[in-house]
Amino acid sequence: MNEVNDHHNTNEFSKQIQKVAKNELCESQCIREQSLEQLRNWLSKNMDILNMRCDDGFLLRFLRAKKFSVTLAQQTILKYLNIKRTFPHLSTELDILDAKLNDIISSGYIFATPKRDKNNRRVIIVNAKGFNAKLYGSSEQAKVHFLTYECLMEDPITQVVGVTHIGNFSGVTTQHVTNWKPSEFARFFKWGEQSLPMRHKEIHLINLPSGLKWLIEFAKGRVSLKIRNRLTVHSNAEELCKSIDPECLPRELGGRMSTKEMLDLWKRELLKKRDIILKLDEITLLTDCGIQCKRSGKLKNSTDFLKHYENLQGSFRKLEID
Repeated sequence: MNEVNDHHNTNEFSKQIQKVAKNELCESQCIREQSLEQLRNWLSKNMDILNMRCDDGFLLRFLRAKKFSVTLAQQTILKYLNIKRTFPHLSTELDILDAKLNDIISSGYIFATPKRDKNNRRVIIVNAKGFNAKLYGSSEQAKVHFLTYECLMEDPITQVVGVTHIGNFSGVTTQHVTNWKPSEFARFFKWGEQSLPMRHKEIHLINLPSGLKWLIEFAKGRVSLKIRNRLTVHSNAEELCKSIDPECLPRELGGRMSTKEMLDLWKRELLKKRDIILKLDEITLLTDCGIQCKRSGKLKNSTDFLKHYENLQGSFRKLEID
């Protein structure tokens, strides 16, 4: 297993990482240099973006996410900045020292495990029971997700190989889901995949209540076919361990290291990158006029979602999850 190690010099990539970069992203030194130059030229002429961060590491996260299509990387930059512009209460002020965010993370709601999997990917664990939905709302919940992603996206290896997600629904309650305004959740969820320059390679769900299956179907309808095909539902931890190396899992899910030990290492990692992440709030998008939008017809109409959302509380009570 590979310990976490942030390489800021692409020349330090192992042969395995270089192979993935070349085969999956069409990345080479020549393409990298040409693409960075084109992207910087575009940014220098774009009057809608202020205080842009233009170091190689930051720009490469967008290029790698779009397999070095400069045009698509440009759109992802605009969408990434627009989600911060449109939902600042959900995606800015990502401070690990903020009392609320620190408490949520310390409770084990979301963290990246310290060991990489066999594909050199970081594994992101989300534990529903780690989020106190009676104490915190959707703003804090979204922020700890963004904080996690921003920290991981700083790592060039993660930019190349992507991440693995594990969602543990044990302890989920009605309030966890109804914490969000339906319209905001639908909009935010739809924008998420398009806006964050991340490679979501695997998504594993465990301990999923039958009452939440409609929500998973809704989610599937709002993301690309590629993401839908990468989602797997497991009935128990033993089954999960057949797909994920136990070394990458907390003890509570069949792994070796306790969640607390993993959390201590993760919080140390977040502290190390605190200033870099907070400085991202200085980047400003003045207008969304440069964003090209695709219309999705996958949901018949918004009332489908709203109807399910309104009936969810009753479904949960019948299941006696609370």
